[in-house]
Amino acid sequence: MAKFTVLVADDDKEIRDGIEIYLKNEGYDVLKAADGQEALDLLRSNEVHLLILDIMMPNMDGIAATFKIREAQNVPIIMLSAKAEDSDKIHGLSVGADDYVTKPFHPLELMARVKSQLRRYVQLGTYDGQKKIEVDGLSLDEEAKELTVDGNPVKLTPIEYKITELLMKNAGRVFSINEIYERVWNEEAYNAENIVAVHIRKIREKIEADPKNPRYLKVVWGIGYKIEK
Repeated sequence: MAKFTVLVADDDKEIRDGIEIYLKNEGYDVLKAADGQEALDLLRSNEVHLLILDIMMPNMDGIAATFKIREAQNVPIIMLSAKAEDSDKIHGLSVGADDYVTKPFHPLELMARVKSQLRRYVQLGTYDGQKKIEVDGLSLDEEAKELTVDGNPVKLTPIEYKITELLMKNAGRVFSINEIYERVWNEEAYNAENIVAVHIRKIREKIEADPKNPRYLKVVWGIGYKIEK
């Protein structure tokens, strides 16, 4: 089995050390940082397969760090925060985080989410069927795991890729929010509306010339979303 490295960034040493114990028990290598800037420095000099970032940190918080990371990398990011409001979750997801866990959390829940994100990340590097899916100006290369729009490459996070892949493979079919969540996150949908909507908005910003008047990714009001056939 491949050895994965997880980077944990939190200004609370007890939380960092506690998460490290559980990660190492699952067989992961662990890097630790006390703030976002230290996390970025470690990311530049190490191969990291997943990050766990606290939102509230000194020097550089998790939001700013995620924004910088997404400029160059699509490595999975799980955000931690004591804030439970939907607006905070949406903010974290909107800058590129793949998942969000509210403190206090059960360590086994966090480990389950780590495994889920890594499994999805690894799947992006494997070939599992048809080489290319073409829908009008969209082209999804399943072997390279790349999306182009009118020939121009588009950088997607792992979650954004899986949503786009699902909708393109089933072009013309409408998927409900809960169905998208259950298929992409591989877990039962619970309060999934805002989470899915944020990722849909981010995809539109990347693939649509005019996100407010989408050419590809359409909403079917009261039902869900589809890629126009």
